[in-house]
Amino acid sequence: MNEILAFLAGTALLTWFSRKALRAAKSHGFYRYFAWEAILLLLVLNHGPWGEDATSPHQTVSWVLMLLSILLALLGLFGLRRQGKAGQQRDDPALYGFERTTALVSSGVFKYIRHPMYTSLIALAWGAYFQNPTLLGSFIATLATYFLLLTAKADERECLQYFGDQYASYKERTRMFIPYIL
Repeated sequence: MNEILAFLAGTALLTWFSRKALRAAKSHGFYRYFAWEAILLLLVLNHGPWGEDATSPHQTVSWVLMLLSILLALLGLFGLRRQGKAGQQRDDPALYGFERTTALVSSGVFKYIRHPMYTSLIALAWGAYFQNPTLLGSFIATLATYFLLLTAKADERECLQYFGDQYASYKERTRMFIPYIL
């Protein structure tokens, strides 16, 4: 019962934070909402065994992925805030303030991957999954990854529209999620 209440409370919070993006069905925020929901479901389903067997291989993988998630989120956020020059001239109500970048960020972690914050969410999803790997959990983590891929593709369309050839060139020299690979 507590898990259901936690999921419903989390869903209400995510829905409120995503209310503008949910009105823009093809925006990256629209897809990101569903990825967040899948991650929330994984966190709620797998919270029980956290740390019970901290040295097991699957929980070790989980903690590494979760630490990677935190690192990538911080590096991405700091890069956007430091170099992105967020401003009101990027008039898109579906974007959060820090997403309204008017300068293309292509240094720091962005030199290697275009979507460190989405990669962070993928790591979080799989980190939550590996706390207690199940068939249902693998389906939900895969679903979260799929929605984050859709999020990244939509974000890239938006960036190409705003930044044009500069972003197209950036796309050619960087990878989406994993440096030098993917």
